[in-house]
Amino acid sequence: MSQYDTLSLFIDGKMTNGDSGASSDVINPSTDVVLGRVPHAKKPELDRALASADKGFQAWRKVNSFERAKVLRKAADLMRARVDDIARVLTLEQGKPFVESKIEILAGADITDWFADEGRRAYGRIIPARADGVRNMVIMEPVGVVAGFSPWNFPVTQAVRKIAAALAAGCSIIVKCPEETPGSPLGIIRCFHDAGLPDGALNLVYGVPAEISEYLIPSPIVRKVSFTGSVPVGKHLASLAAQHMKRTTMELGGHAPVLVFNDVDVDAVAKMMVATKTRNAGQVCVSPTRFFLQDKIYDKFVAEFTSGMKATKVGDGMDADTRMGPLANPRRINAMQTLIQDAQEKGGKVQTGGKRIGNQGNFFEPTVLTDVPDTARIMNEEPFGPVAVMCRFKETDEVLEKANRLPYGLASYAFTKDGKTATKVADALDSGMVTINHFGLALPEVPFGGVKDSGYGHEGGLEGLTVYMTAKFVSQMG
Repeated sequence: MSQYDTLSLFIDGKMTNGDSGASSDVINPSTDVVLGRVPHAKKPELDRALASADKGFQAWRKVNSFERAKVLRKAADLMRARVDDIARVLTLEQGKPFVESKIEILAGADITDWFADEGRRAYGRIIPARADGVRNMVIMEPVGVVAGFSPWNFPVTQAVRKIAAALAAGCSIIVKCPEETPGSPLGIIRCFHDAGLPDGALNLVYGVPAEISEYLIPSPIVRKVSFTGSVPVGKHLASLAAQHMKRTTMELGGHAPVLVFNDVDVDAVAKMMVATKTRNAGQVCVSPTRFFLQDKIYDKFVAEFTSGMKATKVGDGMDADTRMGPLANPRRINAMQTLIQDAQEKGGKVQTGGKRIGNQGNFFEPTVLTDVPDTARIMNEEPFGPVAVMCRFKETDEVLEKANRLPYGLASYAFTKDGKTATKVADALDSGMVTINHFGLALPEVPFGGVKDSGYGHEGGLEGLTVYMTAKFVSQMG
């Protein structure tokens, strides 16, 4: 609990609570116990953060990429050394099982390591000139001060993706992390600070989201915006950034289809997808939701998947036997109940789950729905919870049309042993990411991002570094 005795903002290399006295409770979603209070940044603190980031950028951009890499790698080592302490805080404030929290912290360390090395390879290029004595060069430079906005579902890795990439590129960053889960990002910020990052290169604020975004984004100091969150908020922030000609990365919501063909090992696929669906209680932007099952395996898959969901142990994330923790807040409980009730009213059937568990904490049963029509809200709105919908299909062209029906385009899954089918599906699915016969997303070295209403730009991979850089063309004679 000591972490919650010291919750603070982090500005210009120092912990601070600010001057306004504004704050909000941090609540354990498993027990409803108030863990502590997180201070909110108001305009005076945001002005200090902006000035700090501006100063930090001027210092950090002059540090060569090899020295920047050393600082980032040391930060990654500190994350690994402190993994148990930070993971405990993450589980207390967010609810996910402790083992998932440890995986998230270690993933943050791997992301930081990867960008440390990739920052050393941010090469420009020489373009052959048309005249003697002329040298045409493309020089890669950091874009400037970044405003990053990260969500509560993965409060460490989502923040680290922005922080590590921005710092590796030579940018400074003000990261606004979620008020619901402030302790674990603060633990990560301390790792970067203790690794030797210059004051001002990394600043952390909490507060009223709209107040912070509407103050930081228009500031002339901020040159780049990175947001992870819902589609409506993302569209609003993208519009605001466009008014001020700010570069943006938008990693928004999804409604991932899963295509399962007749030739698969049903037991193995169902087991894999149960684990994927219940990960972080389904509060994952790439969580599989619309399951399209070919005729011959439909009944068996539904039975196996339902059995697996029903057997999932739901409980406090600090319990070693827990396989799925609570939802993050009461709003998510209400959202699940509303979507399930709507599906039932339109003819859908609940095979398992569908209800809140108990009256303490935000626990919800892993849920499987069948016979749900396309008109139901859950077939059109991202549930962001532990609910899966089973649908039947006959032909490949038919299922591809159904999979691509929605305006979302973040992640898609497919399972088949036929190479031609796999290739056709990979080419036809209108998603930023397609993974076939396994879960192959969100590794540090691969790009993560969507199309259509799921956003644009990438985090992770080479693409996740270049969005924090500008290409300057220099043509020099003599």
